[in-house]
Amino acid sequence: MPPPIKTLLFSTLFPSSVRPVHGIFVETRLRELLKTGEVETKVVAPVPWFPFSGKRFGEYGQFAATPGFEHRNGIDVSHPRYFLPPKVGMNVAPHTLAACAMPTIRKLLQDGFDFDLIDAHYYYPDGVAAGIIAKQLGKPFVVTARGTDLNLIPQHAYPRKLIIQTAAAAFASIGVCKALMDSLAGLGAEPNKLHVFRNGVDLERFRPEEASLTRKKLGLPGDRTILLSVGHLVERKGHHIAIEALVKLPENVFLVIAGSGPERQSLEALAGKLGVADKVRFTGQLENSDLRSWYSAADALVLCSSREGWANVLLESMACGTPVIATNIWGTPEVVSTPVAGRLMADRTPAALALSFAALFADYPSRADVRAHAEKFSWETTTASQLTLFRSMTGA
Repeated sequence: MPPPIKTLLFSTLFPSSVRPVHGIFVETRLRELLKTGEVETKVVAPVPWFPFSGKRFGEYGQFAATPGFEHRNGIDVSHPRYFLPPKVGMNVAPHTLAACAMPTIRKLLQDGFDFDLIDAHYYYPDGVAAGIIAKQLGKPFVVTARGTDLNLIPQHAYPRKLIIQTAAAAFASIGVCKALMDSLAGLGAEPNKLHVFRNGVDLERFRPEEASLTRKKLGLPGDRTILLSVGHLVERKGHHIAIEALVKLPENVFLVIAGSGPERQSLEALAGKLGVADKVRFTGQLENSDLRSWYSAADALVLCSSREGWANVLLESMACGTPVIATNIWGTPEVVSTPVAGRLMADRTPAALALSFAALFADYPSRADVRAHAEKFSWETTTASQLTLFRSMTGA
């Protein structure tokens, strides 16, 4: 057997002991790849520099509390700091990111980890920074696009210019859904350098549990129709739409919102204003491994996002046997591709959610059939595709 391909995974999207679910989809894809034994990887996951740790500083306090190095799930992860100045941060981020990460990367090389390629995740600023680093070191690199990096950031002229230059310099670009690669092609990227490697789902971690027992364990009502909305509490995740829809849904519907974020108070206030506070439960931040029980307890997952590349929560829910209701955006139709999986909303409104709810529950699928749909999205194909691409980059 040939020696393993050595890769450097470079991304600000990677979990840490302080932010264990941040970018967990990047870690999951890497862990599946490492199971093959054909790849050896070290991770450089920079975080913005901030002088003070502590809860009162919110996310910036978490940046400061992130360790400089940690061994996570068998993987060496370095967290160098980079400077992200206010107001001009978007334009300078790729440059400060590359400059601040370079000493850490050179130290890895000096210590004997002479990696074959850079595997970057998130096109801007991470992928652009990876291109700068790769050019300085004479290494090939590949960039994976994941959503906002191509469906929002290219609206800004300078980032768009750098994204186009990076796509030209990269050995290949990967999208977690076809819509993202169509977007990159629309910017002028070479079609033969574009690949779609969809995220899979961990079918062992996410599997059905007995709904009645799970509801009892979680303290959820056993006689209600339960909807679950999972994600950071920010506008683009659309939790407010799910709350507003409650006034249009049957009286027995109960909504669980799982996640933390800056809009917690405004969402609670909205529920109170609409008179549905007794029908909404906020769980706060949940560990990824804990979500299985919440998916299993729910009758449907609702995802009212305005932007998603490939929403992992959709497959996680389906793997637990729970169908979904989601906005019809980007990669979501590639996941919700059959009525068994759930329903796509006609538009991003409470009324559209209510109509999709009625359609789903008028022909509600069996949990076994929903699980079977999710099983089509294993990690095997993506892992094999990565190995093929990496071998072509290294000649291995």
